[in-house]
This record gives sequence, structure tokens and C-alpha cells, in this order.
Amino acid sequence: MDQTFSKFQPYALSLLRFITGLVLLQYGIAKIFKFPVVPYFANIPPLITVAGTIELVGGALLLLGLFTRPVAFILSGQMACAYFIGHMFKGADPVFLPLLNGGTLAIALCFTCLYIATAGGGPISVDAAMKK
Repeated sequence: MDQTFSKFQPYALSLLRFITGLVLLQYGIAKIFKFPVVPYFANIPPLITVAGTIELVGGALLLLGLFTRPVAFILSGQMACAYFIGHMFKGADPVFLPLLNGGTLAIALCFTCLYIATAGGGPISVDAAMKK
């Protein structure tokens, strides 16, 4: 089974990078451009504006596969900060469990971006095209 699917592994990495970039880009667009209209992002504080800008730019770069490793590393750190600052400590008392504090996506994106930072963008990326 491993040999059968191993030839698709590099393309699966490119797909993972593309979808992760798309999700982050979506959040960046919602925070910065207010589209689509999400009441939660109506009046965001400056820290969330900075996070949205990082998600917008970083998500677009991941989508293209340009500067994949450093961008994914930065996004991984940003998602870790999003979990600890925005989810775990959003109330008076810290809530560590992601299911209870709404931080499940932040954790998943943190470790997905960390994996992409170590594995690279895959064969379908601007980085791969520039190497050729």
C-alpha cells in the first residue's frame, strides 16, 4: 500500500500547502477587508489587525508556494500565539482545552504550518519552479 501511494506524496504536500494557504487567506480577507461580513471581525483591535495582515500575506504566499518554508514557520508561530493569546486566555481564567476555548483550528494550523516549514512546498509551487 505504501508503494502504491508513495508516488503521490509530493503532490499531496502541495495540496496540503495550497489548502492551508487558502484557509489562512480566507481569515486574513475577513479580518482586513471585512468580506464576508462576520460580526466577530466587525471592530477588531490592533493586534488582530496585525494577525489578519500576517494571515493575508502569508496565506497568499503559501497559496502560491513562494518563500514557503520561512512563511510557514512565521505562520506556525502566529497560530501558536493565536491559541495562547486569543483562545486560551480570552476569559478571566485560562481554559487550556481547545474544545472548550475554540482554539482547535489554531492548533491544527500551527502544526500544519510547522510541518510545511520542515517539508517544503512540494513540486507544484513557485519555489519548485524557481529551482528548475
